[in-house]
Amino acid sequence: MVDNTEDQPDKQRQKEQFFHPIGRYRGEFSPERLAFNANLQEFAQRVSLLCGLETGGKISPQQAYRDIKDLWKQLKASKKELLDRELEPPPELPEDDDDG
Repeated sequence: MVDNTEDQPDKQRQKEQFFHPIGRYRGEFSPERLAFNANLQEFAQRVSLLCGLETGGKISPQQAYRDIKDLWKQLKASKKELLDRELEPPPELPEDDDDG
């Protein structure tokens, strides 16, 4: 019997990437935009999963609707928290003295 314990974390990571792919963010960078993008991608993945469960008869259309509506509320709150607030200006840093 071959010991594959070293391969387990790599296989788990590959499986996670297959089932939950995350696209790279290519928009204008800010930590808030990056965080919202991650939330948006998670929303899309969960909605897709709920649609599959409903299509397969595992959950009712009403349950799928309620769950998607809850996810939408969470995404709206995330947008409000991350993108709709006024950003604080960066702190002023002291100037470098080249005199030494």
